[in-house]
Amino acid sequence: MKFETPAGTNPIDQLKVVGRPTPRIDGPRKTTGTAPYAYERHDVAPNQAYGFILGSAIAKGRINRIDTREAEAAPGVLAIVSHENAGKLEKGSKNTAKLLAGPTVDHYHQAVAIVVAETFEQARAAAGLIRIDYTRSTGRFDLAKEAENAPLYGGNSGEGSGAPPIERVGTFEAAFDKAPVKLDAFYTTPDETHAMMEPHASIAAWNGDKLTVWTSNQMIAWGKEDLAKTLGIPAENVRMDSPFVGGGFGGKLFLRADAVMAALGARAAGRPVKVALTRPMSINNTTHRPATIQRVRLGATRDGKLTAIAHESTSGDLPEGGPETAVSQTKLLYAAPNRMTAMRLAVLDLPEGNAMRAPGEAPGMMALEVAMDEMAEKLGMDPVAFRIANDTMVDPEDPKRQFSQRHLVECLRTGADRFGWSRRNPKPAQVRDGRWLVGMGMAVGFRNNINQKSAARVGIDAKGMVTVATDMTDIGTGSYTIIAQTAAETMGVPLDKVIVLLGDSDFPVSAGSGGQWGGNSSTAGVYAACMKLRETVAAKLGFNSADAVFEDSEVRSGNRTASLKEAAGLSAEAGIEFGDLGKQYQQSTFAGHFVEAAVEAYTGEIRIRRMLAVCDAGRILNPIAARSQVIGAMTMGAGAALMEELAVDKRLGFFVNHDLAGYEVPVHADIPHQEVVFLDYPDDKTSPMKAKGVGELGLCGVGAAIANAIYNATGVRVRDYPITLEKHLERLPAIA
Repeated sequence: MKFETPAGTNPIDQLKVVGRPTPRIDGPRKTTGTAPYAYERHDVAPNQAYGFILGSAIAKGRINRIDTREAEAAPGVLAIVSHENAGKLEKGSKNTAKLLAGPTVDHYHQAVAIVVAETFEQARAAAGLIRIDYTRSTGRFDLAKEAENAPLYGGNSGEGSGAPPIERVGTFEAAFDKAPVKLDAFYTTPDETHAMMEPHASIAAWNGDKLTVWTSNQMIAWGKEDLAKTLGIPAENVRMDSPFVGGGFGGKLFLRADAVMAALGARAAGRPVKVALTRPMSINNTTHRPATIQRVRLGATRDGKLTAIAHESTSGDLPEGGPETAVSQTKLLYAAPNRMTAMRLAVLDLPEGNAMRAPGEAPGMMALEVAMDEMAEKLGMDPVAFRIANDTMVDPEDPKRQFSQRHLVECLRTGADRFGWSRRNPKPAQVRDGRWLVGMGMAVGFRNNINQKSAARVGIDAKGMVTVATDMTDIGTGSYTIIAQTAAETMGVPLDKVIVLLGDSDFPVSAGSGGQWGGNSSTAGVYAACMKLRETVAAKLGFNSADAVFEDSEVRSGNRTASLKEAAGLSAEAGIEFGDLGKQYQQSTFAGHFVEAAVEAYTGEIRIRRMLAVCDAGRILNPIAARSQVIGAMTMGAGAALMEELAVDKRLGFFVNHDLAGYEVPVHADIPHQEVVFLDYPDDKTSPMKAKGVGELGLCGVGAAIANAIYNATGVRVRDYPITLEKHLERLPAIA
């Protein structure tokens, strides 16, 4: 099915199942411990051995010699694989660094060997017996230092996306110089890690030249292709299976060392091998959100109209890597005739920087939306009113291009009303509750809507059950449920008559889980397969497919009725492909985030009291699942604002706090009250589902809303995240 024109009325619009608050159908399996996660797939391959990956002890340099003799003689050891005996390995097309080091080392904890043994303890103990002689090279680990000479991304380095190194509309510098009210400020965000509950884990088994990997991966087709490329085998010889993923946040978008090393270990040992990365390995061996140094400049008239916007960001990555695209939202969010955005990319020898939930917008809005608050204060305007005054219904860089939908002003007004924004004292540090300084803050949320082609196979059995199979993954987001709702709605059956099979590369290729595109795109693919099946069923049962009505497990047309069971054995495979509606119309999602925070006047301790998100994200397919996604994202935003930071050892080049004891993440108890409101306006330009993504929108802007609330409480502006107490303690108002 090609989606080239806006969606008309279709079976999804019945909203008998889709759009209803539906508990997750996979919930009972997860709460009873019967959902099979990668490391726990004990039944899929007999006689599994255990692998333990040894990570590089240096961040940059060369392996001179690996001595495995003592390890090979250790109890239970079956095989040891390093670059010396792994054979020729390629680099996956979506990997920045090789997943097995040797002889060169690209970053700390890059895999250098795997030990396979009868037990995990034996494998771990033997790994400690491997002796490696390294030559350490001088590395680059300090973003602030390297930023001074970092080239423009896409510019004179010849790297990048092909976009101009500095994107301009109008004449920013001249307009900024003439603006009667100006802001010029720097903001920093730190390196962050995904910290998902389930570590990266895989079980690999060979059957001749065929490889099966049971793994934890968000994008099955990407993983399969890159695993085949890395090992130098045909893609059709690889099967990847990941029916349940215990969290990813972007950290499992790409092939990682657990899958590659498990496959190498299994081939060497002649047995299935299971591997799970330790928490330090998950943090230093895989990917992370890169730190940024951002400069935002705003120029406005005295009545609050922006005339000039510039946003520049510097981040770092390994050679051949890419930047944190922190300026992306600034190109689209506010009207101003004169604009400039630019990114610089420093080469760093830290572990790979890559996607983490809402890459680009999440850290970018932590700067932009604080700058907007600072500008509102300079103008003497209410922060909500200032943002509304600079709203736009067209792409500011291409005014001929309209947004498919944009209800940002409604998000802000609804949020302000529900949150009690009118009670906010605009003068900072004026509200006290005992020993607590109390403030309110807000920020806009913005995340682009991305569509990805997606396919599925749908069939009917003798009991009238509808089975959907697609390689889409469920990373805790509710994919099983919204896919079941889509099939039930389209085929006219109750939800309990739908079976959903996910995460197997033998199934049709879906959009996968990433970029906030999974829900809308994967359900659109299922819808396309169901519509094709409806045509096949109608033809078999003698109906005109254009007139046939599918409901109550029956097919009806005129005076004729037939049971869906009569079409048993029929199946159809189809998918959705998107035309250029995404180019004709700017497709984005919007939110208004509101936060009340309190700061302990004696200690500087920060407590979030309540949070509200009002979201404009097209049709909401399942309000329960969507709310869970947003409140989880809001909590994640609290972590980014207040506590999450990977501490870089700038001498040796690694993340020091590489476990969940040293890397702090927020928990439910940190936020007593969260509320989510969905405007729920179907968008006919996005897909037949008329939906958009929402799970990353819930994060974008949250950190800034918290920072703005803290400023309103204390009068102390902190521009360097996370906002830990020592950054404002000495500047807090005097204690009465």
